Amino acid sequence: MPDFLLDPDVVFLNHGSFGACPRQVFDEYQRWQRELERQPVRFLQRELPGLLADARLQVAHYLGARPTEIVFVPNPTFAANEIARSLPMGPGDEVLMTDHEYGACRFAFQFAAQQKGFRVVEQAIPLPVESNEAIVDTFWQGVTEHTKLIFISQITSPTALTLPVAQICQRAKEAGILTMVDGAHAPGQIDVHLGDLGADFYTATCHKWLCAPKGSGIFYVREDRQSLVEPLVVGWGWGPNKTFHRENEFLEHHEWLGTYDPAAYLAVPAAIAWQKKTMTDEVRHRSQDLARAAVAMAAEIEGIERVHPDSFFRQMGLIDVTAKYVDADMLKSRLYDEYRIEAPVVRWKDRIFVRVSTHAYTRQDHIETLVRALQEI
Repeated sequence: MPDFLLDPDVVFLNHGSFGACPRQVFDEYQRWQRELERQPVRFLQRELPGLLADARLQVAHYLGARPTEIVFVPNPTFAANEIARSLPMGPGDEVLMTDHEYGACRFAFQFAAQQKGFRVVEQAIPLPVESNEAIVDTFWQGVTEHTKLIFISQITSPTALTLPVAQICQRAKEAGILTMVDGAHAPGQIDVHLGDLGADFYTATCHKWLCAPKGSGIFYVREDRQSLVEPLVVGWGWGPNKTFHRENEFLEHHEWLGTYDPAAYLAVPAAIAWQKKTMTDEVRHRSQDLARAAVAMAAEIEGIERVHPDSFFRQMGLIDVTAKYVDADMLKSRLYDEYRIEAPVVRWKDRIFVRVSTHAYTRQDHIETLVRALQEI
């Protein structure tokens, strides 16, 4: 399988969970690890500040933000916890999200709500959706005078739905409501320009669709909102004897949280370079076509239904198998054990979906294998 290290004996249709790292990017990741081990003190104390600054600059350029607005974090769950615990919210305040949000991030806000007394409101977005305008109007029904923060995914994890977050952020700005966008599935799958998006806070993984090493993510906080954010982990960057001596407190608080392996962060620019060279419009459109083919072909099986019109999903498609009364765990196990297909089977409310993720390495025969397996099961 060119470029990727994936097992060629597995039909890998689950890029959306953890991504897959191209060989060139993984080599760069290991190169940074070797550099660290050659002289750890020199690397961590003297070289790392400049290396992180350069990596942030490249990420900021790629995502349309200022370098002082972005820090590296392990994943969006980390960033969601930081916002949930930082913002001055208490009894009478509300955080509004959809009922399509990623479980770990939802739990972060629910946990903080128990500690601080605010309320988490989940506004239902019924499927199938009809239009972006209908999504915005339906979501806005959950807004009240108590809404202090909107937390919403750019592309939802359980339902692979692309949401009109720019419109929601604009409407929230007009209403004086803060916004945080979970872009875990966005960079690398769709174009992202944070300056145009209008969110106050944004987080994303780099190890999913951007194809960077595991454990690399970004946390964006608009410069005029950085005073609202407290560090989730207090380390040397907080006290008077700072490690990196940044003028920007947001960067200082996040760039030295204790000893860690920064290689995944430093390899993100290599992933961006690989994206620009390899994931051309032609390759991305081909991947989208394969996802849409999987949905269309599966829908020809009696009892299996489509969920979204093509315009609402990209390289992740949903196959609704609810009417087949299948057990989700059994289906996932059989797909892998009998057919060597790695694809998530998602429980969402009272429905069961097979989520299909396609990428540059996906082939037509992979899709045919999945459809044949669903027919037989």
